[in-house]
Amino acid sequence: MRLALINACLSSVLLAGIGLSGPAFAASAVMKDAQGNVVGNVALETVPSGVLVTANFKGFVPGAHAFHVHAVGLCEPPFKSAGGHYNPSTSGHGLKDEHMPHVGDMPNIHVGADGTLTVEILNTQLALNDSLFDADGAAIVVHAGPDDYASDPAGAAGGRIACGVIQK
Repeated sequence: MRLALINACLSSVLLAGIGLSGPAFAASAVMKDAQGNVVGNVALETVPSGVLVTANFKGFVPGAHAFHVHAVGLCEPPFKSAGGHYNPSTSGHGLKDEHMPHVGDMPNIHVGADGTLTVEILNTQLALNDSLFDADGAAIVVHAGPDDYASDPAGAAGGRIACGVIQK
C-alpha cells in the first residue's frame, strides 16, 4: 500500500513536470491463447515519453514473436477479430519504415527455452487516450513468428497465437 502511494505521488510529480497533472494513466490486458488459457498479462502505463508496456508470458514456443497493439478490442480465436495494427496516423508498417511505423508496431519479443518471458518496452508513439479506447477498443496480439519490420501491413509475422483486450 505504501509503495503504491509513493508510486502515485512520483507519477504525479513527473507528469506535472511536463505540463500534465494527475496520476499516470494505466491499462492492462489479460493474454489468452486460442484455447482460452491465460498465457500472460500486459500492463500499460503512461510515462513522460510515451507508454511503458510490461509483459509477462508463460507457455509460449521459444523464439522470436511479433508483439503489436491491434486496432480492435475483440479477441475471438484465431484473433483476426482484433483487426490490423493500431494505426491512427495511417503510417506505413514496420520499425524500418523510413517515415514512421504504425503506432501499434513494437519490437519483437524473444521467449526463452522455458517458454516464459518478462519484458518492458517503451512505445514512444502510443498514448492511453480516447483514440485507443474508442467504441471498438484495442488489443495486444502476439504472433507465431517474428515481425520482419518491413512488410506492409503486418510484418509477415504469421498467425496470431495470443490476444488480450486492453482495459482501463
